[in-house]
Amino acid sequence: MKKLAIIGASYLQKPLVLKAREMGIETHVFAWEEGAVCKEIADHFYSISILEKELILQKCTEIGIDGITSIASDAAVPTVCFVAEKMGLISNRFGDSLVATNKYEMRKRFMHQDVKCPRFEVATADNLPDVSNFRFPVIVKPTDRSGSRGVLKIEHPKQLKEAVSRAQTESFSGEAIVEEFVQGREVSVESISWEGKHYILAITDKVTTGEPYFVELEHHQPTSLDEKVQDKIRIEIRKALTAVGVKYGAGHSEFIITNDNKVFAVEVGARMGGDFIGSDLVYLSTGYDFLKGVIDVASGKFEEPEFRWSKHSGICFLSKETEFLKEIIGNSDNFPAIVASEIFQSELKHVESSSDRSGYLIYQSDKRMNYD
Repeated sequence: MKKLAIIGASYLQKPLVLKAREMGIETHVFAWEEGAVCKEIADHFYSISILEKELILQKCTEIGIDGITSIASDAAVPTVCFVAEKMGLISNRFGDSLVATNKYEMRKRFMHQDVKCPRFEVATADNLPDVSNFRFPVIVKPTDRSGSRGVLKIEHPKQLKEAVSRAQTESFSGEAIVEEFVQGREVSVESISWEGKHYILAITDKVTTGEPYFVELEHHQPTSLDEKVQDKIRIEIRKALTAVGVKYGAGHSEFIITNDNKVFAVEVGARMGGDFIGSDLVYLSTGYDFLKGVIDVASGKFEEPEFRWSKHSGICFLSKETEFLKEIIGNSDNFPAIVASEIFQSELKHVESSSDRSGYLIYQSDKRMNYD
């Protein structure tokens, strides 16, 4: 039986663990105990922090794993690549994984490879950048976090220090990035790569809370963007993935499309997108089993993606801003398009990060669904 190491055990990794077991693969899951929902479904669980690369390498060597992977977690990416590189398994280079999980280093790669992105500078509260040439407003965010944690839009340089301090508290490295705000439409792109060739699986439309926090409230596939704009995105995503050094496995990238159809890269993730985009929506909209594809790549094999159907799918998140969804989720049996739903906390909050959301519904349909 093949043995797969999975880094992380939160609800984000649950679909990956279940898929691996469905494929007859023995699962070895590494994570801290708190929030380890996969502990009960994994074949083997190890209470080791996902940041403890050397300890995980030691254990994986003892086990004799055949592959290692993770989904929807930036923090897990360097550990995956470190262990794989040391054991001669399939992955991206460890050095490139550090770029893919640091927005500042990533943007420098973009600039060198002619990938259009907003003007940017790295910052700490004790070492603020010169923003005299920046056009305000600007966005301030941690260099190394996801899920909208620590993200804030500010209108004036006087607000910079406070915004940078806020972002620093959410950053593993204690750094923030300041970037010019680009007005436009946000999309994400799901991809899978093998030997440096990039296959685009889906372009996803995103609905957020807007300023100042920009937390995702909805995702919908396929995008409603014009086909010519989609072609521009496909060109830019391939350039961006190559610039960051993504050669193998899943990619989740974010772009902004301006009103005059210019395409700006925001970031590239060398992992599957969270918010059920990669684990659920890609399959629901295309019929391609993205989870199996990721496991196959980690195991050293690859088949070009085949799309079995073309449908609409999406996810809508419950929060104080979307309180109307609570009744719909509670009566989901009356809505045939809803394929999954959950309310995991009864108190509804005004969201400042993705962790403030209280539930969700996922749909599949022949048309885009609007539940408001």
